[in-house]
Amino acid sequence: MKKLFTTALALSVCTALFAQTDTTKSQSADTIKIGSIIIIKKGDSRNVEVKDESKTDGDGVSVEIKRRKEYKPSNISTNWWIVDLGFANVNDQTNYAAATAPGGYFPGGSKGQMDLRNGKSVNVNIWFFMQRINLIEHVVNLKYGLGLELNNYRYESNIRYQYEPRDFINTDAQVTKFEKNKLAVDYITVPVMLNFNFTPKKKKSYGLSAGVSAGYLYTARQKLISDERGKEKIKNDFNLEPWKLSAIGELNLGTVRFYGSYALNNMFRSGLDQTPYNIGIRFSSW
Repeated sequence: MKKLFTTALALSVCTALFAQTDTTKSQSADTIKIGSIIIIKKGDSRNVEVKDESKTDGDGVSVEIKRRKEYKPSNISTNWWIVDLGFANVNDQTNYAAATAPGGYFPGGSKGQMDLRNGKSVNVNIWFFMQRINLIEHVVNLKYGLGLELNNYRYESNIRYQYEPRDFINTDAQVTKFEKNKLAVDYITVPVMLNFNFTPKKKKSYGLSAGVSAGYLYTARQKLISDERGKEKIKNDFNLEPWKLSAIGELNLGTVRFYGSYALNNMFRSGLDQTPYNIGIRFSSW
């Protein structure tokens, strides 16, 4: 009777063990997941294995305990088609006494006429790829890429960029009000950063990156819409500096990523002294 009672008790414990389920994940009848531990039922003898240790009690049921494998990042990883959405603005340090004087770059104008519309000037970056190379234990990495920087600067006033007979800005008095007045400035850009990953064993990592980027102006245009003249689109370099060098940074908070850039040189070759900067959200897998 005592032996029968012991056998029944052992079967009850085994049944209760394999009846447990993880409330967060679905399993098969022979698998139990408790946190990071996976219990798999298999075999004809009872072996309880934790890492390399095992013991057998001969009940005819085999239980193997495994821990989930740690995430191991590769030494070289590539992220394709990254998109940035943010705001564009400029730090304006122009000497308007000289710029607005007769014969200057903005004759008869004023600093207020160069103000951008709040929240309407935007920056969109499309990175064809970014690559990360492990330097030190996946904590310190080299990060670089290639892509397009697209900047739209929207103005409040009726200013028009002229390039004939010379480069200057004109206040268009013949138009009552531009419904849209934007200067689009686009660069093909190569960023290079030093990346610090504080959680290298997790896919959703936390860290930051800092470095520089070099961009080359491949197109610029001014788009104007008014009742008097309808839609206008003028393509020219508008006295813009062809090269843009910037200090850049990135903040990685798991599933959310932020980026920022601040140019190290003037946006224009002469006439105005404006330094562009951008800030926004980055959509990428790491």
